[in-house]
Amino acid sequence: MPTIIKLEASKHIKGRVLVFFQDAELVKLTQDEVLLYQLYAGKELSPAEYNDLTEAAKRSSAKSTAARICSARMLSRGELLQKLHEKGEEAASSQLAADWLEELGILNDARYAASVVRHYAGRGYGRKKLEQELFRRKVPRECWAAAMQEADIPEDTLQRLIEKRLRGKVPDQKELGRLQGFLLRRGFGWDEVREALEAFHPSDGEE
Repeated sequence: MPTIIKLEASKHIKGRVLVFFQDAELVKLTQDEVLLYQLYAGKELSPAEYNDLTEAAKRSSAKSTAARICSARMLSRGELLQKLHEKGEEAASSQLAADWLEELGILNDARYAASVVRHYAGRGYGRKKLEQELFRRKVPRECWAAAMQEADIPEDTLQRLIEKRLRGKVPDQKELGRLQGFLLRRGFGWDEVREALEAFHPSDGEE
């Protein structure tokens, strides 16, 4: 029977208690869990009770890690799950931790998607770039449409980028090619880039 040798407060994480066992592995719990399971030095646990404790420890560990990650910056559920995996948390516990943060309103993919779109649209990027960022940040596709509707991309964004790039110079064919590549990398579509650059080379309509 697993027997508790001692309980010791963690020196690194506030509110964490280390429960040492004879003939069983150390279990890390919260103070509330110690009270809930009425743990004390010398207490014997059945295998089922010890298993319950280890599962509770996995859940509390994932919650603690998830809360710490989300306190640093806003991110998507997918990003959080990836980070929890990288930190060694089990998948089932990570999913429960993500559910918990969603219930608290801390984790919200729709809100995060809108924030990402506003940020990149405000920096003068095109729709393709916005979609690339949503994909890279593991935002579910069902959140994309609503977020993209909030994208405030001024109609003259391309024109302003071109003018800023040219600085009043009349571009030659080589410069137009470089400018075209720059705008495509900024996430603007081929047709809109071509149309914008035709104003500088209306005679042949190729660039």
